[in-house]
Amino acid sequence: MARPTEVLGAIDGFGLAGSATALAAIAPIVALAVIAFGGDGELWRHLFSTVVPRATIETAILAAGVAAFVGVVGTGTAWIVATRDFPGRRVVEVLLLLPLAFPAYVLAYSWLDLLHPIGPIQSTLRAILGYERPADFRLPEVRSLPGAILIFGLALYPYVYVATRGVFLARTTTLVEAARMLGARPSRVFFRVALPLARPAIAAGAALAVMETLNDVGAAEFLSVNTLTTAVYSTWVNRSDLPGAAQIALAMLAFVLGLLLLERLGRGERGYAVFGRAGRPMGPRPAEGAAGFGLFLVCLLPSFFGFVLPAAHLLRQAWERLAFAGLAEEIVAETVGTILLAASATVIGVTLAALLVSGRRLHPDSRPHGLAPRIASVGYAVPGTVLAIGLLVVYGAFDTTLRATVVALGGAPTGLVISASFAGLVIALVLRFFRLAASKIETGLERISPSLEQSARMLGRGPFGAMRAVHLPLLTPAYAGAALLFFVDCMKELPATLLLRPLGFETLSTRLYGEAARGTYENGALAACLIVAFGLLPIILMTRIGRLSPVPTTSAAEGEPA
Repeated sequence: MARPTEVLGAIDGFGLAGSATALAAIAPIVALAVIAFGGDGELWRHLFSTVVPRATIETAILAAGVAAFVGVVGTGTAWIVATRDFPGRRVVEVLLLLPLAFPAYVLAYSWLDLLHPIGPIQSTLRAILGYERPADFRLPEVRSLPGAILIFGLALYPYVYVATRGVFLARTTTLVEAARMLGARPSRVFFRVALPLARPAIAAGAALAVMETLNDVGAAEFLSVNTLTTAVYSTWVNRSDLPGAAQIALAMLAFVLGLLLLERLGRGERGYAVFGRAGRPMGPRPAEGAAGFGLFLVCLLPSFFGFVLPAAHLLRQAWERLAFAGLAEEIVAETVGTILLAASATVIGVTLAALLVSGRRLHPDSRPHGLAPRIASVGYAVPGTVLAIGLLVVYGAFDTTLRATVVALGGAPTGLVISASFAGLVIALVLRFFRLAASKIETGLERISPSLEQSARMLGRGPFGAMRAVHLPLLTPAYAGAALLFFVDCMKELPATLLLRPLGFETLSTRLYGEAARGTYENGALAACLIVAFGLLPIILMTRIGRLSPVPTTSAAEGEPA
């Protein structure tokens, strides 16, 4: 039995980490509300009569279009690769995942250059059709709402593909085979059996895709779409209007809450369960000849336009730039700075996630320990631009209070300690992606029997001792996976980095954003290639650990996606 002082110290340690993280996560939201409602009433009327309605309409159309696109493409390709065996199936299984390596703003960056009036695609088409001048033949402008839906959809459909493929492979086997034995046509099996069972996974994947769409500021701005995210960013950066940006951010939070409600309704009130032999994978039916080739092409198209073609274009542009001007010193410094920033946030974020998740497990009857990880995860549901605006308020209040305190104690006035600092940016990334690490560690912790922790406690270990003796050795793969996902997302993050970075500090994402804003696409190609290269790391991990074919080991598989 652990000594009371040891237990009390351990509880205080877990509780302190949980309370500090939860407070830091909720502070920007509270600050956002305070600064917004403290603004001028006339400003409220102006924003909500001119800026917000148009931005809300465009955001809603974009979100609905992206949800429909990823739902159709992700579900359709997942059903094909799960139920049909055709030449090249193993190849497209992996290719369909690759757009996950492309942040939407990088994909938009590449396609803007590809589809430029004097870019490779339109120039080739004019040469084939016999036109000489760009004015004689031009494709529809990609800088439009339909263009944005297409770009975001190509970048984000794998969220639905991954979720629904797991359902089709392992959770519909018995019912699908029964429907086939009863003579149901393939289309009827899909719409009447498989699709209802996959509905929760489709809703969850589409919601994630829409949340990523709302978080993006680079692609929306590149494609000239006036979303709520770009309205928040432009109101603060271009007009230096923090209360106005906070008020638009509140409207965006309301939009996000509505989206989460729709996602919950999309899952439905009923649960879906399949018993018996549902745990074995579905046997795909062979498709050869023209039918097999057609299925291969259908599954290839999303990955070709979402990864292969834009990645090849970026590589060519980067190679030409390197051959012409060599490797610029600033790109090396920006790569090192990006890695240092992401690594710092990863170490802190994964450590906090491990402490809070283990604290909840080791204190099952403590409500504060149970609530802390949930509250700390709120940053992942808040778009990065909104979180950054809230943190600007918090950081400003902290620096003001610190300066007043130092002056009152007779010291010299302090400058900006945390605002526009490296530390402030690290805190933002930790809060933004805490949920990624926590969910990965929670998944690993669920596979550890509580009896191991109980045995450690009976041998005299306190909560921290049990964590060191049980969790740390057994959860090393989970910690490593959480760190990888956290690191890569920090490398790709753009909105929070744009708003909170120190003066003169550039990351690969901000470098790419700046080159796109100047129209010098070839100069940003190397930064884009590096971002995509780092984005491939989780996909390589997924393929190596066999997550492409998740099959439940129990006799019953719930319809809810993991």
